[in-house]
Amino acid sequence: MTYYERNLPHWQPEGRALFVTWRLWRSLPANSRAKAKNRLREIGTARANACGQPRPPYASAGERFVAMDRELDLADSGPRWLADPRMAGAVVAALRKGDETLHHYCLDSFVVMPNHVHVLIEPLIEPVQALKGVKGAAARAANRILDRTGHPFWQDESFDRWVRNPNEFDRIRAYIERNPVAAGLVPNPKNWPWSSAASIR
Repeated sequence: MTYYERNLPHWQPEGRALFVTWRLWRSLPANSRAKAKNRLREIGTARANACGQPRPPYASAGERFVAMDRELDLADSGPRWLADPRMAGAVVAALRKGDETLHHYCLDSFVVMPNHVHVLIEPLIEPVQALKGVKGAAARAANRILDRTGHPFWQDESFDRWVRNPNEFDRIRAYIERNPVAAGLVPNPKNWPWSSAASIR
């Protein structure tokens, strides 16, 4: 198992699928983080009241992730470069190259949202190296389109979770492919072109 820690802990057991999310640089403003914390506090308070607890329980890691993901979906400030089909296409091309050409991982599911990316992969090399390759290739292509240099494209750290069992794998796949629907961008996952839902498996 690989383990490292920066702002977040990263547990990456060998031979297990990973759910990974990364976002554009500065795509989650401070007020969005505060909104997510308030939403979690409200959920915890409602749960405590329903169970007769004296104080709200701590939010689970999954609840914290979903709260932040919703803020990314609703963000009306910060970069949304991936809404440009050329840049979303560059990310999809980098993901497919890592799977089909470089064989760094088996790509199961993905979605490229306007300001973030979700993937479900089965790494065949060290996950850090595989993701560095994808993010680097996509950032170089996008920066050429934007005609920008010397500025970060992606937020430095990704969120990842290793998949515990087949049921969780299926739930994560559905979460990824339904993200554009949850964000109000399309009525059906198959309508979002930068997603595995729009592709034939």
